[in-house]
Amino acid sequence: MTFAVIKTGGKQYKVAANDVLKIEKLDAEAGTIVTFDQVLMVDGEVGAPLVEGALVAAELLDTKKQKTVIIFKKNRRHNYRRRNGHRQLLSTVRITEILTGGAKPTIKAAGATAPTEAVVSAKPAKVRAAAKAAAATEAKPAVATEAKAPAKKAAPKKAAPKAESKAAAATTEDTAAAKPAKKAPAAKKAAPKADKE
Repeated sequence: MTFAVIKTGGKQYKVAANDVLKIEKLDAEAGTIVTFDQVLMVDGEVGAPLVEGALVAAELLDTKKQKTVIIFKKNRRHNYRRRNGHRQLLSTVRITEILTGGAKPTIKAAGATAPTEAVVSAKPAKVRAAAKAAAATEAKPAVATEAKAPAKKAAPKKAAPKAESKAAAATTEDTAAAKPAKKAPAAKKAAPKADKE
């Protein structure tokens, strides 16, 4: 079984074919083939510092944040407490092949538009719901704009002629006479004081 020691993100990893490992974030899309040219060792051959012509190819599966690391600082007897969190971005890669002698990777990229099933199922529910909503809005943009026209403000009412205003006032008086007036809330009275003997 061949193995290699690669260096990426300031760290060294011992890898073999079909290994899945989490490394520092890589600037690439999910499903693309990435290559690591800083190979320190292949099987028993140790580089000085790198092995000439060695290359490790891997498929980028996913990039996401790791669990939160809590940073807590405290000075006793000085009321000093600071709590902070950090989530590092990590890329998950699957090693496809270890190449020596200047060979090029034989496996082609699966394509950034068609990520693997594992990546699709690993997405959080919120991201999947947002993707569905975005797809729905793209499918029916014309229907949505026709259905929801912007609301218009009502035109300001003009002053009615005096004859009409007198008739309106008379109708409001009739309705007011038909309804009993609202009673004002009763004022609270102080409780009677007991006589002193």
